[in-house]
Amino acid sequence: MRSHSYDDVLAGRRRKKVPEVPAEPGLVVEDPASGYCGAVVKIEYGNVVLEDAKGRHRVFPLNPAGFLLAGKPVTLVPYRAPAKVPARQISASGSVRVEGLKARVARDSRIWVEGKHDAELVERVWGHDLRVEGVVVEPLDGVDVLADRIAEFGSTRRLGVLVDHLVPGSKESRLVEAVRDENVLVTGHPYIDVWEAVRPEAVGIAAWPKIPRGTEWKQGICDALGWGQPFEGWQRVLSGVSSFRDLETPLIGAVERLIDFVTEPAEEG
Repeated sequence: MRSHSYDDVLAGRRRKKVPEVPAEPGLVVEDPASGYCGAVVKIEYGNVVLEDAKGRHRVFPLNPAGFLLAGKPVTLVPYRAPAKVPARQISASGSVRVEGLKARVARDSRIWVEGKHDAELVERVWGHDLRVEGVVVEPLDGVDVLADRIAEFGSTRRLGVLVDHLVPGSKESRLVEAVRDENVLVTGHPYIDVWEAVRPEAVGIAAWPKIPRGTEWKQGICDALGWGQPFEGWQRVLSGVSSFRDLETPLIGAVERLIDFVTEPAEEG
């Protein structure tokens, strides 16, 4: 006859908890009663459907500790697929698009570009970024008026200026060298016009034609390519640009530096 104390010890022993395992499709388990081994296909009506190596299906109830996984008892429970994380949307400039964000109130700082075409191209690629940062882009209507416009703008606000054909010895480079204001940053690209800063393949040509000196550049380009008038040619160029990948690297770098300059935190103070 066993003592009560021995019975109490046995009664007090804890049963080992059988782990719960989500019945994820493809999970291979075994029914210990029948020896049937198969991969989980689905769960329906409180049962699990298993598929064996020959493609045959059998249905088993989802009983506690009802299956073996790698030889150990488990309790299968319904599988909950993880919620899909929305893919990050990328803007035309390559930055992460900020969805649902209202455009920021415009800063006092500005970015100036030489003309309408430059402004439209910058908007096409960096428009999302500029609205998030509250930066306004304005056409300068020619670099010849740069010094006077800077004087009118004032020296307490950040100003970024994008200049075409900024190469040593050019008229543009001489005008830019005269700028001596720490709140003004002038960057540029080496191309005669912003059209040429668009990669040729983006507009369906092998290369930009060489236009003789003395010929108005845009009209010369349109004549050489059969694009009609410059306003028609520009629509071809602009429609060929969908992201920064359609632009030459010097223009991309120049615009990015200007945006960084006019949005530096110190400028907010």
